Amino acid sequence: MARIKLVLPQSFSVAVELPVRITDLNYGNHLGNDALVSLLHEARVQFLRHVQLAELDPATGQGLIMADLAVEYRGEGFYGDVLRVQMAATELHKYGFDVVYQVQTTAGRDIARAKTGMLCFDYTTRKLRSLPAEVATRLTGQGE
Repeated sequence: MARIKLVLPQSFSVAVELPVRITDLNYGNHLGNDALVSLLHEARVQFLRHVQLAELDPATGQGLIMADLAVEYRGEGFYGDVLRVQMAATELHKYGFDVVYQVQTTAGRDIARAKTGMLCFDYTTRKLRSLPAEVATRLTGQGE
């Protein structure tokens, strides 16, 4: 199987810091892959909040749904590390966008790169919906 190689954007619009908790460790005594995915989820929610989006608006049923996830592991994370997760929206299209992540420790050690494909979704009708123009503007930072 060919290895996943993710291409990072030239710049990131949002960065968050998240600690590696003792519960994030696996039997190898390092950050587990399942825990990394959970940390990416937390980072993505903070990214979406930064651009005034939510994964689900309970009042309208409008939200986002993840279409895919790719992770390229680059190093180990350990208990006590603080991860700096940098994110940017890329590949905007009619129905959604990708979120690209660079995960490093605050000391600069490379941990992972990731990408999640996000689609606009109506949870009431269970159908895709178009990416609103104003959301695209916020995701690309052109409205700032």
